[in-house]
Amino acid sequence: MSPDSRSEHHVDEYTSAYARGNKMSEDLPLSGIKVLLIDDSNTIRRSGEIFLSQAGCQVILAEDGFDGLAKVVDNHPNVIFVDVMMPRLDGYQTCALIKKHQHFRNTPVIMLTSKDTLFDRARGKLVGADQYLLKPFNKKSLIEAVIMHTQEKREIDYGH
Repeated sequence: MSPDSRSEHHVDEYTSAYARGNKMSEDLPLSGIKVLLIDDSNTIRRSGEIFLSQAGCQVILAEDGFDGLAKVVDNHPNVIFVDVMMPRLDGYQTCALIKKHQHFRNTPVIMLTSKDTLFDRARGKLVGADQYLLKPFNKKSLIEAVIMHTQEKREIDYGH
């Protein structure tokens, strides 16, 4: 099964469980996955929190890069979403600092952006970003990104 078809399978599995009214987090495909969402927009943080927690994720929120770095160290997330454009410490700087830390260099960092140019993607690759996700995002795109980047952990932890 290809990574893309596995991702589609798990999203379908999640959608089916949720449609049946199966809302117990341990029965959801992303149960036990810790996700950190770093964004200066309260609307984006709250939307992401709702979408991801409905899929079973434990969601940690941070409003800027400095807050996000502290929460990375305190919470050891499995996946990190970081907004590209934030005051004080932007997403590229935040990603670079996460990836330079030996304990977190393998933690997937997904850049959230409304700008999708070749330059932006190249800059993201230079600092170690694992993926780009365009804003506004939807529930499916967030869940697919988490599934894609946590496949190995979920197979080890839950035998999925």
